[in-house]
This record gives sequence, C-alpha cells and structure tokens, in this order.
Amino acid sequence: MRLTKFTDLALRAVMRLAVPGTSESLTTREVAQAMDVSYAHMAKAVARLQALGVVEARRGRGGGLALTEAGRSASVGRLVRELEGDGEVAACEGDAPCPLRGACRLRHALRDAQQAFYATLDPLTVRDLVASPTGPVLIGLVGRAP
Repeated sequence: MRLTKFTDLALRAVMRLAVPGTSESLTTREVAQAMDVSYAHMAKAVARLQALGVVEARRGRGGGLALTEAGRSASVGRLVRELEGDGEVAACEGDAPCPLRGACRLRHALRDAQQAFYATLDPLTVRDLVASPTGPVLIGLVGRAP
C-alpha cells in the first residue's frame, strides 16, 4: 500500500509537533519549511488535522500550532484511515467496472492486505513515532528560506 502525499505531509506535521521537550509554538509556515514542502500543501494537511481534533491552531501574537493530547495519543492506524479513507485498494467499480468484480479473488486478497497494513499501524501512537532517535532529528530540521 502506498500513502498519498497528503497523508505523508500530515503525518510529518504531527510528528514535528509531537516532539517532547519543545516549548516553542510553530507556525504552519515553519513546519512546511522544516519538512521542505510548500506552505499551501502543509496548510491543507494542518486544516484536516484540526478537523480531526489532532492539532489546535491559534492565530495572532503568541499563536501557532499545538498537538492536542488526543493527537499525541492517537493511533497511527486510525490517523491513516482518516486521512486516506478506508476505500478499496483496487478500483473495481466506477465508470468502467472490472468484468471480474463478481468472482475476483484478487480484490478480496487486496482488501485483506489493506486490513493487515492498518492492523500493524493500529497499536503505534504518535508519541511512539517521535521516540529517540527520531525526536532529536525532527527538532534539528531546518527548511529552505521562504
């Protein structure tokens, strides 16, 4: 299974915000620069994370992004399901449905593989993702100039 760029960006943002022992409040622009991605793409990912209750954003002086406690303890499997959607791996339906869809064994095998993928991520929390050695590397990331 391959994650979309959107999910990848959202997970990287969550990881950067989850690093323990960092008291500074980062902006979306700073997170985008640290991850070396466009501000527009990161802003969309942060907005989705806000809607999921994982990230809190404060505007104005002293504002910035903060990971909620629910975000810190969130299951990575749940986050990926929310960000990716839990749809079929293979496009068997749609405008040109597959003629094998009624008797296809591959479709079921792919669905089982997808469920195994999520089951592997389910016990892992965001807090687990930033344990050493990852946390210090995340703190040290410096992106390109705006």
